[in-house]
Amino acid sequence: MYTLKSFFFTVAALVLIAVLPAHGNEFNQNDVVVEVISDHRGSLREYPVDSSGQWERSYIEAQKNERYRIRVRNTNKRRVGLVIAVDGRNIITGKRSDLKHNEAMYVLGPWETAEYTGWRTSKNRENRFFFTRAQDSYAQAWGDHSAMGVIAVAAFPEKWQKPRPEFDKSFGRSGSTMKRQRQNGPGTGFGEGTWSPSHEVNFVARHRPFKKEFIKYEWKKTLCRRGIMACYRQQPPKRQRNRFWPDEDQFNGFAPFPPAARQLLRQLLPW
Repeated sequence: MYTLKSFFFTVAALVLIAVLPAHGNEFNQNDVVVEVISDHRGSLREYPVDSSGQWERSYIEAQKNERYRIRVRNTNKRRVGLVIAVDGRNIITGKRSDLKHNEAMYVLGPWETAEYTGWRTSKNRENRFFFTRAQDSYAQAWGDHSAMGVIAVAAFPEKWQKPRPEFDKSFGRSGSTMKRQRQNGPGTGFGEGTWSPSHEVNFVARHRPFKKEFIKYEWKKTLCRRGIMACYRQQPPKRQRNRFWPDEDQFNGFAPFPPAARQLLRQLLPW
């Protein structure tokens, strides 16, 4: 038999149990939006592929020597940490990335949008991203072919306890021992330097990301061959025969005489 006091305690416990789990799940995948923006074509069209419901995957078309940037929007009221890797390399440190919580990351404030334009070489400088051949890419310079042609973003929620003042410098291992793979696809180059000021903030990420997005960029011919894009091979227009003007390139498969020589031949051989 419950007393009134014990009933209130029971209700309070149920409410506490119902509320606490939601505290750690304040983000969902739709709270972070990732786009790849071309300097010339604008937002690049994405071709989503089946990812078995776990992480988001899509294709985009790359054009050689095209500069691009990665735009990320946070539509949540909480800060979010972003580990961003291009061709398998962390864009802040240049080291091999495994999209882990202890890597260098950018922090995006509530309702904030930011664009990441290149490899960070100092607090105030970036070197631009641009599409190039895989053998000319930044990752190739380090012998890392393990994630060529992929833009990856892992979004982490923030821990609620007081952030540690020290910075965790535990990055991924070098990719110099990776086996060589095919080099006919695109990669991302280390372009010209641009002004890009930044500053350090305290942010302790949870161990597991709430979102991972992988964007695979390929040349158009590859996307067409794989059926990712609806491509139609352009057929040359059919030449209409003119009964009063025969085609000049149809002379029994041989080179025709020049017009002046043809006129002279008619005078000498009138038949």
